[in-house]
Amino acid sequence: MFTLLNPAALLALLGLLVPVAIHLWNRRPGREVAVGSLRWLAAGANRRLRNLKLEQLGLLLLRAALLAVLAVAVAGPGWRRALPAGRGQVLLSPEVLGTPALAALRPGIDSLRRRGYGLRWLAAGFPKMSGAAWRADAVGPRDSARLLRMGAGFGWARVQQAAEAFAGQPLYVLTPATLAGLQGPHPPLRAGITWQTLPGTTTATWVQEAAGRGDSIGVVIGQSTETRTSFSRKTALKPQPGQLLRAPGVQPMRLQPGPGSAQKLVALAPDTTTNSTLAVAVTPPLTVTIYAAPAYAPDARYLRAAIRAAGAGLASSPSIELATSVPTDPKAQWLFWLSDAPLPENWRTAVQRGSQVWQEAAGPGVPDEARLVPLAAAETPATIFRRGSEPAASGSQPVWVDGRGRAVLSRHSFGAGAFYQLHTRLNPAWSNLVDNATLPARLLALLHPTTFEVPQLTADNQTLAMQDQRAIDPAQLPGRQSGSAAAPGDLLKTAPTAFQVADLRPWLVLVAGLLFALERLLARRREIRSAASAL
Repeated sequence: MFTLLNPAALLALLGLLVPVAIHLWNRRPGREVAVGSLRWLAAGANRRLRNLKLEQLGLLLLRAALLAVLAVAVAGPGWRRALPAGRGQVLLSPEVLGTPALAALRPGIDSLRRRGYGLRWLAAGFPKMSGAAWRADAVGPRDSARLLRMGAGFGWARVQQAAEAFAGQPLYVLTPATLAGLQGPHPPLRAGITWQTLPGTTTATWVQEAAGRGDSIGVVIGQSTETRTSFSRKTALKPQPGQLLRAPGVQPMRLQPGPGSAQKLVALAPDTTTNSTLAVAVTPPLTVTIYAAPAYAPDARYLRAAIRAAGAGLASSPSIELATSVPTDPKAQWLFWLSDAPLPENWRTAVQRGSQVWQEAAGPGVPDEARLVPLAAAETPATIFRRGSEPAASGSQPVWVDGRGRAVLSRHSFGAGAFYQLHTRLNPAWSNLVDNATLPARLLALLHPTTFEVPQLTADNQTLAMQDQRAIDPAQLPGRQSGSAAAPGDLLKTAPTAFQVADLRPWLVLVAGLLFALERLLARRREIRSAASAL
């Protein structure tokens, strides 16, 4: 079937009017006739205009055909023909091998194979799965485990590639149900794809982080199921180096010394799902120093309570010091300066060494009313009543913003640390942040960002991603009707028709070249005849 890739280019056919106009107006000069009076010239010119007619009709048609061929070539002509429907492909994710859910689906997959379906890995290049690997329910010698692991985590994009690689064929896809394997965007997929997800059989439990304090050690234990991922904090007796830590609800881990005075907890055996040994660094507890002038005493009380609430998300409760005098040599990880007085020089030196300094708005401020932009959909936005009159420091980045796009909390890097400037105060007269339930969560993201800032790629986030067992809703996958997959016998009925388009533009360009050569030949012959008749 003839088709055009760019039908709008056919407007170029209007160019056919050009040779017609040239032929009408570019007439051959008439013969010179001597007349006795000039009064007949005007009448002769009028009769010439009334008697316009085409000359050299063959040359005109040739030029028009040349323009028409070029216009159709620009429109992208092609010849489309339907390809015979393929029998289909079964695409198997390597992670589902050995699971009980796959054993229940084996008879249906064997039935598809007997009908001519191919069995391939859902991996780069979609290599064929060996019969030995299918019978053994494991990656066989012919199947490279390293190759099959490439691109793990982007299952949706891999299925989209398969839909393009096997156009016109029905696809039966088997993958784990975990969301961790479906990263990236989820564009719509073509018809003819039946996607079956296999549920996990275990609940993942792991140590997310650990912090030591004296003879005890606190650990944050993560637990992930198909429906949710949750965390809890446990405290246990700190073992001697080389001995086992036995925390309730988690597998025993060995305490091993690291470089210098560092220590880490190492799992006794590799994880069966990730095939890697979990190791968690034992860090010291978070240290916080708060200095508040008398006018800022209420702010200090609210801040201390919020930090204690945020500490519930850490492996060990933070150590909070409420200083009544300015510390001469601050060594805490976080320093809160609640005063109108300038920041001491030794505090700036502490920031250069890696500390983080928090400052609030100084002076009486100016009246204002704005709402803090929520960080989550369920968050109740806080209201700002007053703002500081000083602008944000040059080069600072907004951390919290209000509905007008103005910074409520800004960050300015300095050496190994940073300055945080709150452009209001933790005081009921300035804002209702102190009454907002999300303030501890906001502070936790600042006090310990390596664990709770998901976009940042850290070792803690990698551990969380590997252990995440949350499952996707089957209704979001293609080939689902009322939560169930299509029957294998219906797969061929859902396969779309694939077409192959042969490009006709090279042939039209060749025809245009031949027409141009013929037109030049005829035009040259006409010029020769005209010159001969003039003689």
